[in-house]
Amino acid sequence: MSEQKTPEQLVAGLVRLLTLSREGEDAFTGRKQPGGVGRVFGGQVIAQALQAAQTTAPEGLEAHSLHAYFLRGGTEGIDIGYTTARDFDGRSFANRRVVASQTEEDGTTRPILNLTASFQRPEEGLSHDDTEMPDVTPPEELQSDMDVRRDIAERAGERMGEAQRAIFLRPRPIDMRTAGRLHWMNREPSEPKAHSWFRTVAPLPDDPALHRAVIAYASDFTLLGTSALPHGLSWMRGELVGASLDHAIWFHRPARADEWLLYATDAPWSGNGRGFNRGRIFNRAGELVASVAQEGMMRKRVKKDG
Repeated sequence: MSEQKTPEQLVAGLVRLLTLSREGEDAFTGRKQPGGVGRVFGGQVIAQALQAAQTTAPEGLEAHSLHAYFLRGGTEGIDIGYTTARDFDGRSFANRRVVASQTEEDGTTRPILNLTASFQRPEEGLSHDDTEMPDVTPPEELQSDMDVRRDIAERAGERMGEAQRAIFLRPRPIDMRTAGRLHWMNREPSEPKAHSWFRTVAPLPDDPALHRAVIAYASDFTLLGTSALPHGLSWMRGELVGASLDHAIWFHRPARADEWLLYATDAPWSGNGRGFNRGRIFNRAGELVASVAQEGMMRKRVKKDG
């Protein structure tokens, strides 16, 4: 049995994961997730690609948006290469384009994600905020999603295989606390809305770029599953086949990812084998920190006879 990691060690591991090795002026390598199994988590690729873009951005400019397309699933256990193109550098705005690729055992290099990020020099301007933070139970009064996972695993007993149990209960550097039920917590069809608080389980360094990367990493949690809620189905129960197709984030104001943030998601539409999802991220003061949008493939798994 592996040694149990402390919260500080878990967060240090996340920081290492999101800290790229520079291979050239515009080339980087992203570390693989230790002990990762199967496909690479999409939030990891988005966050690492954003870090590649941020590293090459002009001094004094901050990322205010990103748009990414997932081309194919990444494979765990293989480092990811990031190549950055400096498409535009202006006085107020700049743009970076990043291609994430993996080299397979046969030597073939395949792109797995394209990301474009836009940067702006901070400035004062016309301001309004026409969205209200949902009135939900505060995080201090909610059970951690990890505790919910332990309860589910205990009830499942031998029906949950050892490999599935290991992934399901793997310690995570981000504490999620859900007000309500996510798709894997419930079998009953419900309204396509979800509310989850999140923060890292230990403090992060005072690096605004890193906090944006962690928020980008966490923004891939719970989002696609929101469009599954009206159908009462779940990927974790093997009832759906799915994958993220694209992902967009707009950063509205600075925020710390080691302080509680509320992720409010909704899915206004699903059809044609796809689900469309939106997310709003608020700080404890009720201010809108970021907006997110994602479309994903979502198909009901067809059971094979016999």
